[in-house]
Amino acid sequence: MTVAGIQRLVLEWSKEFWESLDAFFFKPSDSSVLAWIRIATGGMIAYIHLVWLLRLQSFFGPTALLDHQTLRLLHQNAWKWTYLDGRESLAFACIHELAALGAGIAMALGIWSRWTIPLAWFLTLMTAHRLAPMLFGLDQIVLMLAMYLSISRCGDRWSLDRRFGLVDSGDAHWRNTLATRLIQLHLCVIYFFGGLGKARGWMWWDGTAMWFAAASFEYQSLDLTWIGRYPTLGSLLTHATLFWELAYAALVWPRLSRPWVLAMAFLVHAGIALYLGMITFGFMMIVANLAFIPTAWDNKSADPFVP
Repeated sequence: MTVAGIQRLVLEWSKEFWESLDAFFFKPSDSSVLAWIRIATGGMIAYIHLVWLLRLQSFFGPTALLDHQTLRLLHQNAWKWTYLDGRESLAFACIHELAALGAGIAMALGIWSRWTIPLAWFLTLMTAHRLAPMLFGLDQIVLMLAMYLSISRCGDRWSLDRRFGLVDSGDAHWRNTLATRLIQLHLCVIYFFGGLGKARGWMWWDGTAMWFAAASFEYQSLDLTWIGRYPTLGSLLTHATLFWELAYAALVWPRLSRPWVLAMAFLVHAGIALYLGMITFGFMMIVANLAFIPTAWDNKSADPFVP
């Protein structure tokens, strides 16, 4: 093959690659699935801030568990800025949390979505940086989803914005595709490194991790200790969970294996919600996995907010 022929093949391959990449990230898609994720995420943001409001003195102000000096030491080697720096008054913290709660409700209902979604994300991030040592996976997942939903046009469907004609008709848009891909890729990273972290523990190799999780009274909400009578089942569930997490990033993309991977995600997180007492976290992880469900409908009349 001549040099000119090689150059032509390289150019054709490069063109096909960039066209595929462009289609992967920017091909227009509708916001039906993202709208459901928006509703769940906004509702959960409102719930989280309601919990913080109910224990306001424990989290904010001069009597907080985390004072300004401790917070400054925690943030000195990490870029985590917040105007809630441990010296805020209870009144200011209360106003902040009420505003965040309202933004979460507005996000769920789809009111001025293009503004309330990033506002809900920002206000929640400020609180998260204030309470960094007290956060759990739920807070991180909610922040991740809200950040990417801010890019999308998820307020174009299933929203009061749509009902009152404040947004377009809900046609496909490249921003929906970009937000969906970012959520999907972020989930792949979460599961892969979660699996690597588990693989460092001997309990995940000898098959006893499921038993130790069932026997932990700190997180136990329903009695699962009966699994100790069936060590083979416990070992099978342990290794299946580890394999699923490590292989998630590879198996969730092909259409043939995707339903099985998502079904496993539902079972794992439903189990966490029911048996380990982390109902909100398990629910939001199931919601996040909805990003891998392709839009199977485009029936505008199915939207109850459409007049």
